Amino acid sequence: MKVLKFGGTSVGSPERMRHVAELALERGRNIVVLSAMSGTTNALVEISDYLYKGNIPGAQETLNALEAKYDVVVRELLGTLGARAEALRAIERSWELIRTYFERGDRRRPFTQVQEKEILAQGELISTALMFAHMRERGVRAAMLSALSFMRTFDSGEPDMAYIREKLMVLMEQQPDAELFITQGFICRDSSGKISNLQRGGSDYTASIIGAVLDVEEIQIWTDIDGMHNNDPRFVEGTRPVGRLHFEEAAELAYFGAKILHPNCVLPAKLHNIPVRLLNTMEPEAPGTLICNTAPDGTIKAIAAKDGITAIKIKSGRMLVAYGFLHKVFETFEDHRTSIDMIATSEVGVTVTVDNDSHLVAIVDELKAFGTVSVDRDMVIICVVGDLEWHNAGFEARAVAALGNIPIRMISYGGSNYNISMLVHKDDKVEALRRLSAALFN
Repeated sequence: MKVLKFGGTSVGSPERMRHVAELALERGRNIVVLSAMSGTTNALVEISDYLYKGNIPGAQETLNALEAKYDVVVRELLGTLGARAEALRAIERSWELIRTYFERGDRRRPFTQVQEKEILAQGELISTALMFAHMRERGVRAAMLSALSFMRTFDSGEPDMAYIREKLMVLMEQQPDAELFITQGFICRDSSGKISNLQRGGSDYTASIIGAVLDVEEIQIWTDIDGMHNNDPRFVEGTRPVGRLHFEEAAELAYFGAKILHPNCVLPAKLHNIPVRLLNTMEPEAPGTLICNTAPDGTIKAIAAKDGITAIKIKSGRMLVAYGFLHKVFETFEDHRTSIDMIATSEVGVTVTVDNDSHLVAIVDELKAFGTVSVDRDMVIICVVGDLEWHNAGFEARAVAALGNIPIRMISYGGSNYNISMLVHKDDKVEALRRLSAALFN
């Protein structure tokens, strides 16, 4: 058995849904994980934003437009009155839930995050209802596995793997004749049973969790690009898919900007040694990218860039004799729940980068107790990924030399055997990506 996850663009229209159904049926008795149709989650976020602000007419107008869109989708996707009626009944339940918040939406009872998560869950519930109705109309014995019946997280947000396995196995055993299983990505319940989610991109994470608890043969992530490319094709010409990546390499690329794969997706598959294959719904015969625990050694595989980075430098002449200096610095970021990407230290200071500046003012204010603080905004982390073990002499030199006269604010090397990261200004990003491709791949 395999897990096949299809993203929002893959199911973004009735035509594409039919195509996804064909791809799934060709591959046998597997579990299909679906995201919401492209644009749906954004519309649901907009509805929630209106409700937070108490703007009920704005929320109603957005929902009306979404409802009209899905009326067209149902007519174009399903050919029989019975199938259409079945799909519309399922979808109407989602609209009814959202409308209950219109009736309650006033300043006396403000809209909450719990309610927002219930609204955001409707996108996946609708897309799977449509796919289920389409499969049934085709005569396929498909079974719906509601993610809200088995996908649960701890208070920490980590998946409760034992619970998920137990509940999922029971649900599947209740459908012994099913030719195909369909479930929702992204959505789950928290430890108290409330509807929650695995954050944006979480459908990848859903697929990986399911694959891990069921010990499947392979996890397939189907998107609109033919695998993970060796550079960003939006900025660099002549990029190509990487045929094979180590899990660690894929994790570095996903974290540092390769949008095709959600960073959380890698760990469950890696721990259970289940290969992950990235494939293109528009070119299903393309080999894509295989991610596993073995990959070719001695090569640089790919380059990625992470935007929106802020560098914070704390300089202290007392650092050499100040026991606990670094602890105090890192504790400041921990107190404000702000993750650090890169770190560079010297005898008199430390520089770190963050991609979330929502608490920056408070962090800088507290850090001033330990030394002089300076901040550089609008930076980009350029990440070169491959077999970068220290004994592979010359790889890091080639990467740095490729940037020539582009100013490098920071370099991080040695923290991982799989990457070297360089911090540059956003204005130098595209030129840096192009120079690295030319030097490392051409």
